[in-house]
Amino acid sequence: MEWWEAAKVWFLSLGEKYNVNPVVFGSIYVGAIPFFFASLAWLVRRIKARKSIILPVMLPAFFFTSAYLYLLIAGRNIPLWVYLFIAAVILYGIVSTVQQVRKKLRDK
Repeated sequence: MEWWEAAKVWFLSLGEKYNVNPVVFGSIYVGAIPFFFASLAWLVRRIKARKSIILPVMLPAFFFTSAYLYLLIAGRNIPLWVYLFIAAVILYGIVSTVQQVRKKLRDK
C-alpha cells in the first residue's frame, strides 16, 4: 500500500499549498450529493405542476458547485488549469442536469 500513502501525502499537501482543507472540500463534495438530487426532484415536480422554478433551478446549481465555490473562495495561488477544469465541470454539470430534467419530464 505504499502508493496509497504516497497519494494521500500528495493530496493532503495540496491543501497546504493552496490554502484549502481537502477534508472540508471532500465533505462538501460528498455531502452535497443528496441535496443535489433532492432539489433536482423538487425542480421536476415544480415544472410538472407549472409553478415557479426559480429557487428549484438555483438549488441544484448551488449544490453542484458548492465544493468548487469553497475552493474558489478559500484557495490561494490556484493554477489557471484548475479554474479551467472547474469551468468544464460546471458546464458539463449544466448540460447533464438539463438532460436529466428533460428525460424525467418525458418519462412521466
